[in-house]
Amino acid sequence: MMSEKFKGKYRIKSARLKNWNYSWDAQYFVTICTQNREFYFGDIINEEMILSEIGKIAQRYWLEIPKQFPFVELNEFVVMPNHIHGIVIIINPDNIGRDAINRVSTVNHVSTNQGGITGLKNPMLSNGLSKIIRWYKGRVAFESRKIHADFSWQARFYDHIIRDDESFQKIKEYIINNPLSWVEDKFHITN
Repeated sequence: MMSEKFKGKYRIKSARLKNWNYSWDAQYFVTICTQNREFYFGDIINEEMILSEIGKIAQRYWLEIPKQFPFVELNEFVVMPNHIHGIVIIINPDNIGRDAINRVSTVNHVSTNQGGITGLKNPMLSNGLSKIIRWYKGRVAFESRKIHADFSWQARFYDHIIRDDESFQKIKEYIINNPLSWVEDKFHITN
């Protein structure tokens, strides 16, 4: 049977945390890179990020995330030459009883009609982080390809669930100082 022959063979292992529903209330540190880490968004000059036209598009649509997803608040973010760092805070009124910092749940989030530990078979159907980033990447790509037809994002994105105030402050400081330490940045590659 054809469906059994390839079952799981070409499946890419998820980068998301197992047993975590990414629509739960939490603070998420997100990094999104351009394909091949191409410098589409501008350049760092004298330790300051100078946005290109595409960089301005990336910044504009990042700031529009809460308009598209009213349960989202944004904190610190930075557009770098080939990636975006930002803190996305999900405060979803449907998430009654979820305490991400203490990693406890006071309600059962697994719905009998949706299945799975996250309560969803497909994270794109929930108002979660994947849906937010997919919307963002799609809008930026659509507008950016009007300027540069080859614009593309890396297929995935990196996330880190921020669990305490100390971690939040360190990540916020890292984002603020990212342009200052660009030469040492792991995403800095010479074009």
